[in-house]
Amino acid sequence: MLSRPGARDGEPHGGQNHAPGPDVTAPTKPVVLSAVISAGACLLTGLLTCAAVAVIGWLAATFGGASGAIRAGASAWLVAHKAGVTLGNGSITIAPLGLTLFLGWCLYRGGKSAARNSAADRTKDLILLSGTFAFVYGLAALIIALLTADGSVRVSPLSAFLGAASLALVAGAAGVLVESGAAEDIADATPNGLRDAVPAAASAVLTVIAIASLLYGVLLAIHFSRVTGMLELLDAGVVGSVVLFAICLMLVPNMILYVVSFLAGPGFQLGVGTTIAPTGVDVGNLPALPLLAAVPADGATPTYLLALTALVPLVAGVVAGLVVARRGLADQDSDALGWDAFALRGGMAALLAGVMLYVLMALSGGSAGPGRMSAVGIPAALPAAGVLAAGMAIGAAITAALVASRRPADGEADAGR
Repeated sequence: MLSRPGARDGEPHGGQNHAPGPDVTAPTKPVVLSAVISAGACLLTGLLTCAAVAVIGWLAATFGGASGAIRAGASAWLVAHKAGVTLGNGSITIAPLGLTLFLGWCLYRGGKSAARNSAADRTKDLILLSGTFAFVYGLAALIIALLTADGSVRVSPLSAFLGAASLALVAGAAGVLVESGAAEDIADATPNGLRDAVPAAASAVLTVIAIASLLYGVLLAIHFSRVTGMLELLDAGVVGSVVLFAICLMLVPNMILYVVSFLAGPGFQLGVGTTIAPTGVDVGNLPALPLLAAVPADGATPTYLLALTALVPLVAGVVAGLVVARRGLADQDSDALGWDAFALRGGMAALLAGVMLYVLMALSGGSAGPGRMSAVGIPAALPAAGVLAAGMAIGAAITAALVASRRPADGEADAGR
């Protein structure tokens, strides 16, 4: 096995003296060239995927041309980067987060590939690699936005550049840091309290999303007759059903985040003047999209949904508190920490989880067309995240403090040996 290239100070990692031997190193590419190649590969992967789905839909349709289908696929790719596409009197700015996650995963892998091919290890090289990767990807999105615009279809080149470059910078830099080993160095330099709070916050977010996903799946199963009725109404055929399945798959994360906002209390909207919240539902007619079959009927919501709004953040907080306690008690200096320090770390994890959920909920909404569909998403994303963070803080602080207070004292531990 080959060791990673030299560290930032020019010495091999680990500080061990190796016996002299033949120097075997993998061929490397310049930093800028590696960034350009990886960004181009990510660009082609995303565009070809979107274009393939659009062309399949064109094959099932009886109108339009292949060029229009490819343009539609490119537009979907741009929308996934939160670049607004204007269609006549309406606009589409709601990003299908399933597609966004796929593109982010591709960019993460691209960042790892760029770091591996260039063997970048020094700080300035990592910055140059991440910056070039994001700039090239964003510049390509700007060019695609200019080429996609045709007649009634208009795309803002600036929003395309900023959206694509931002996603490439976040996901690509993460891949670069992980592959180069810099992520481990950053983790080692981070204070223990914050280092324990980050995975605890991620655990709380995943817990909330898992419960929301389970609830959404149960509601879909309860209203399965609506799903079959919509499919019969659409009568899309085999090829059209494949395209419809792909569209629903890309929008599933959006719907799950809407359920999260529902569990938080403020709820969400599926059009101007609509409300879907635990206090009541007022939505009227909805588009014939199978994903929307889980939306409750107009009127009061079931009582068990109201109970979940209080239980879900507490359960997520308990999970975060357990993670904080487990990691904190494993530290060598855990004996010097009192229960109040663990409670503080639990509250810090809940705050970070609230910020993460706010970002996700804010990205999940936008405009889905003209007229009534110009407002879809979570208008009260900040209050929803605040409610969730408060509930998680209570659960995390109490759980972490209780676990820490029940640990055996030094004298008790020595007597039990």
